[in-house]
Amino acid sequence: MDTLTRMRAFIDVVEAEGFSAAARKIGRSKALLSKYVRELEDELGALLLNRTTRQFSMTEAGHTYYQRAAEIVREIDSLSDTVRESSGDVRGRIKMSAPRTFADAAIGQSLVDFAKENPQITLEIRLDDRFIDLVEEGFDLAIRITRLESSSLIARRLAPFTTRLCASPALIEKHGIPQKPQDLSNLPCIIDTNTRYLSSWPFCNEAGETISVAVSGPMEVNSPLASRAAAISGLGFALLPDFVAAPAIEDGTLVSVLQDRIPRDGGIFVVYPHRRYLPAKVRALVDFLAVWFKAHEARL
Repeated sequence: MDTLTRMRAFIDVVEAEGFSAAARKIGRSKALLSKYVRELEDELGALLLNRTTRQFSMTEAGHTYYQRAAEIVREIDSLSDTVRESSGDVRGRIKMSAPRTFADAAIGQSLVDFAKENPQITLEIRLDDRFIDLVEEGFDLAIRITRLESSSLIARRLAPFTTRLCASPALIEKHGIPQKPQDLSNLPCIIDTNTRYLSSWPFCNEAGETISVAVSGPMEVNSPLASRAAAISGLGFALLPDFVAAPAIEDGTLVSVLQDRIPRDGGIFVVYPHRRYLPAKVRALVDFLAVWFKAHEARL
């Protein structure tokens, strides 16, 4: 049995967080995966995994080995993909991360359309509103909806992105329309704890400079959809992604205010690590998303 096969088995177990989950995912028996990992440990002369009936964790040696092994396997797969691409054969699995709201919104259709057009590629999509570490956690790419800051990742902008400050008509009637961002400090606000700015919301002053306004209110929740529901119920003002707020604004259950003070430097990006060989399957998805968003920009 070759080292690469054992290495892949170890990586599969680590990324699935257990032997049983890995066996289900890749269609091999738990006993076989356990055998491969045990042989790898014997070959290295080091314990990589702590195993009990209820707990699973990597040893320090296992953590070190996983980081390097995952990088090596990705490079091998990337090189194989490059060769396949030259023959027009693009296939395999893509592990990607995307915000939950991306998948819930209409723009999540982009991934469905890609899967339909590329039946030889399996999309493994992890929905998570936190910023995952692509290299550390073994992802091929991620969708990020944000103001992109300096990063070691390669980023491709797919579409512009803005937020909306919204409130229900009843709340507007009770408190009035805020005339400037600073007024929000004295008004009830719904805090989406998934965002980077938390309770310090970004706005523009009259000179166009970015400022932060401290806000507080009756609810803090890690979901823009829950924030929207709270705002519709009249609990407070909410700062929402435009595509989340749009349906409620269109049907009149939310009112958009201070839109001229919202920063417009955000975007929807696809990001991926620097690699010598970008896998053909990943390049196919990145190119598809760029074309898809261009074709649908009028509806975003």
